[in-house]
Amino acid sequence: MKTIKWSLGVLALLAVLVGGYVLYELWRYEVFKTPVYETAAPELPELKDTVKVLVFSKTNNFRHLEAIPAAEKLLQSFAEKNEWDIFITENGAVHNPEQLKQFDIVVWNNVTGDVLLDDQRKALRSYMEAGGKFLGLHGTGGNPEYKWGWFPEQMIKARFTAHPMFPQFRDAHLIVEDRKHPATRHMPERVAWNEEWYSFEDNPRNNGANILIRVDEEEYDVPEALKMGADHPLVWHHTVGGGKVFYTALGHQAEAYDDPLYQTFLENAMHWLLQN
Repeated sequence: MKTIKWSLGVLALLAVLVGGYVLYELWRYEVFKTPVYETAAPELPELKDTVKVLVFSKTNNFRHLEAIPAAEKLLQSFAEKNEWDIFITENGAVHNPEQLKQFDIVVWNNVTGDVLLDDQRKALRSYMEAGGKFLGLHGTGGNPEYKWGWFPEQMIKARFTAHPMFPQFRDAHLIVEDRKHPATRHMPERVAWNEEWYSFEDNPRNNGANILIRVDEEEYDVPEALKMGADHPLVWHHTVGGGKVFYTALGHQAEAYDDPLYQTFLENAMHWLLQN
């Protein structure tokens, strides 16, 4: 009896410790964060007469603590290499007509949660419909709930469902189905990749998106509720009014932004977006 009680006590302690660790990790990654909204626009630096890039890295939900700074560092290196001007901010109020029109391309770097007020949403929508360029990285399309329905329906062209857990990251091959596009023409037909594989409620291909890369679902254990089948897109582009959108669901881990193949992919995607 004493042995049973001792064993139960140990199990209870382990449950408390594991539960506490999980709660700590959720807190550390800001899952329980109270949303914050900005109303005062940031002061922009003097922008030169060159390509101007706005990088927005705000989160009001899960924060990709490693990927966000890794992506910012990479985007800064692109700016230096190509002599672009770059402005990085987490101030949602930068989404106003006067400031948005100064930028040639807007990059949402793993943006999560509800981050914009109504007037800021309208400004981004108007910017895009008037010919803006938008690059969305990973978490930007990974919100299970949106208060702004237009964003997943038009900007992402798909609603995120979930990703596998335990393990969260799994090995599989990317299938590069369009190797003529500037962003992917340097890539082989199949690429071994380790990722947090996103699944979507609807297939963006059916919503008018042009698919560049999908994942081979046969190579990783997909929970039944997350299966998309043989056609499981992860990278695509499409238009919004007169604007161009490029979205990649790849890039949860910081290591992705150190991978030369992925670096070239993102830089070429930006060059493609900037073409008229």
